[in-house]
Amino acid sequence: MRTRKQRHLDTLAEYVRGLYREPKLRQLFLELTLRCNEHCFHCGSSCGGPQGEELSLAEYQRILREVREDFDIRTLQLCITGGEPLLRPDFFEIMAFARKLGYHWGMTSNGTLITREVAHRLAECGMGTISISIDGLPETHDRLRGFPGGYALAMEGIQNLIGERAFHHVQVTTVVNHGNIGELDALFEIMCGLDIDSWRVINLEPIGRALLRPELMCTSEDYRRLFRFIREKRMQGFPVEYGCSHYLGPQLEREVRNWYWLCNAGIYTASIMANGDIGACLDIERRPETIQGNIRRDRFRDVWEQRFSLFRRDLAADSEFCRGCAHLEHCRGDAHHSWDYDRNRPMLCFRDTLF
Repeated sequence: MRTRKQRHLDTLAEYVRGLYREPKLRQLFLELTLRCNEHCFHCGSSCGGPQGEELSLAEYQRILREVREDFDIRTLQLCITGGEPLLRPDFFEIMAFARKLGYHWGMTSNGTLITREVAHRLAECGMGTISISIDGLPETHDRLRGFPGGYALAMEGIQNLIGERAFHHVQVTTVVNHGNIGELDALFEIMCGLDIDSWRVINLEPIGRALLRPELMCTSEDYRRLFRFIREKRMQGFPVEYGCSHYLGPQLEREVRNWYWLCNAGIYTASIMANGDIGACLDIERRPETIQGNIRRDRFRDVWEQRFSLFRRDLAADSEFCRGCAHLEHCRGDAHHSWDYDRNRPMLCFRDTLF
C-alpha cells in the first residue's frame, strides 16, 4: 500500500505534467545589476562587476508596464536580485514605479547597505519581503564573502529592517558548505535572538564560482547532518526550512520544508537578467539553449508563451544516468540549475545519500 506521501507525490507528478502544458507565471525575477560590493566564493552568477550594458530605468518602466498589461499581477511576485540590487543608483525609482503600478515585490540582498534610512525607503516603496545572507559566524562569513566587516553590516541591516516594522517577511538565508557546517548550532543560537520570520538553510551548489572550490562541497555525511539539523529544529517549532533546490526522497520530503519538491524553472518562474536576457531560474547556467530571448527585442509574454520548451519537460526523460531509477516519476531529473547540459545528467543527486 502506498503511503500518504507517495500518494501526494503521485498527485504532484500529474499536476506537473499539466503545468508543462499550461505554465503559470508566479515569480518574475529582475536581476537589476551584476555589480556587487562582496565577492562570494559560491556566487552562482559570478557577480562582481558589470557584464554587458545593463537595462536602463526607461527599459524597466516599459517592461513593468508590458507585464502588467499581459499578466494578472495580483498573482505575480516580483523578485528583485543582483549582484547587490541596492548598488543601482536608480533602484528606488524603479521600485517606486513598480509599486505605483500595483506590483507585489521582495528582494534578496547581502544587507550591508541597509541603513535605517534605506530600510525606511524600502518600506515607502512597498517592499513586502526580503532575504539577507548570513553564511557563518563573523570571521567565516567575511572570509566566504570576501568582505571584511560584512557580517556586522549585514546584522545591522537585519535589525534596521526589523525595526521598521513594515515588512511581511524578513528572512535570513545561510549557504552551508563543508567548511562552515560545524557552525550551524552556533548560528541557530544567533537566529533565535533575532525577530526574523524564517531562516532558510541551503547547501552549496556546484554552480558559478563554487566550481573553483571543490573542497568546500558538502560530503554525504554533511548532507545527512544538515537535514537532521533542519528537521530537529523544525520539530522544536523554529521557522527553519530547506530551500527549493532538490528532491530529497520519500523520507525527507515535507519534513524539512513546508511543501513537496518542484523545480519552478520555466513553469512558475522566469527571469530577466541585467543585460536583458530572458531565462528561467537565475541560478541556471547561462548558455545558448537556456537563454530564451532578450527583452530588448522580444516582448516577455511572447517568450513565456512560445518558448521555454527546454524547461517544460522532464529533464530525466532521455538521461542514461536517470534511466531505471525508482524515483524517476517524482524527481523528474531534479533541478535545472544543477543539471549538466553537456553530460545530460544531474550534477547533484541525493539518491544513495538520503534515500
